[in-house]
Amino acid sequence: MVFLGLASALSVAITVGIVFALLLPALDFFREVSVWDFLTGTRWAPTFSNADFGVLPLITGTLWTTVLALLLAVPVGLGVAIYLSEYATPRVRKVLKPALEVLAGIPSVVYGYFALAFVAPVVLEQIMRIELGTYSVLAAGLVLGIMIIPTVASLSEDSLSAVPQSLRQGSLALGANRMRTTLRVVFPAAISGIAASIVLALSRAVGETMIVALAAGTQAQLVGKATDSGQTMTGFIAQTATGESTPGTLGYNTLFAVGLLLFTITLLINIISIRLVRRFREAY
Repeated sequence: MVFLGLASALSVAITVGIVFALLLPALDFFREVSVWDFLTGTRWAPTFSNADFGVLPLITGTLWTTVLALLLAVPVGLGVAIYLSEYATPRVRKVLKPALEVLAGIPSVVYGYFALAFVAPVVLEQIMRIELGTYSVLAAGLVLGIMIIPTVASLSEDSLSAVPQSLRQGSLALGANRMRTTLRVVFPAAISGIAASIVLALSRAVGETMIVALAAGTQAQLVGKATDSGQTMTGFIAQTATGESTPGTLGYNTLFAVGLLLFTITLLINIISIRLVRRFREAY
C-alpha cells in the first residue's frame, strides 16, 4: 500500500516538475514579449534581427496537420473497430488486430520519411495529381492520420467488445439487422470509450514531432490550404532545441513559451475529454 501511494505521489510530483520547468523560462519570455502579441501575431521570426514572436503561424500549422489526421484516422479507425468487434471471425480478428498494432510500434521518424519520400511525391503528386512542393501539411497530416489509426481502432474495438451481448440479442430479437444493431445499439452504448479513443488520438496528433518536422516544412507561415508548407509548434521545438541555444536568452526562452502553449492546449483537450467521457459513460 505504501509503495502504491509513493508511486501515485511520484507521478504527481513529476507533473508539477514539468509545469515548473516550462513555466519559469516562459515567464522570463513574457516579461519581454506581451502575451497578446505572442498569441495574436501573424509573423513568427524569433531568430531574425528584426524578431517577431507571433505564434499564430505555428498554431495554424498544428491545426491543419491535426485536423487532416483526424479526418483520416477517425472514420478508418472506427470502421476497423466495428469490423473487428461485430463482423470478423475469431480467426480473422486474431490476425488483424496484432497486424494493426504493428502500425503503433513503428517509430515516428520512419513515418516522417515515408511521408517525405513516398506519400508526397508518389501518392499525392503522381497518383492523385495534386500540385504541391516537397513539404506540405497535407502529406504530414495524412501520414499522421495513418499513425494514429491504431489508437482509435484498438481502443474503440475494446469499448465495442465490452458492450453486453444481451443488448445485441435484444436488438436482433426485435427484428433489427446486424448493421442497425451495431449503429443504433452497440455504438451508442460504447460512445464514452470511443470518445476517449478519439481524444487520445487528438492529443497524440497535437504532440507528434518527427512526422511534422520532416514532412510539413520549416517555414513558419499562416497556412491557408492543405497544399501549403508550414511549421508546427512541435516542429519548431525540434528544429530550434539544439546545443546552439544559449540558456537565459530570449531565443532560448521562446522554446519554453511554445512548449507551455502546447502543454496548455493538450491539458484543455484532456479536461474536455474527461467531461465528455463522464457525461456519456454507460454502466452495465
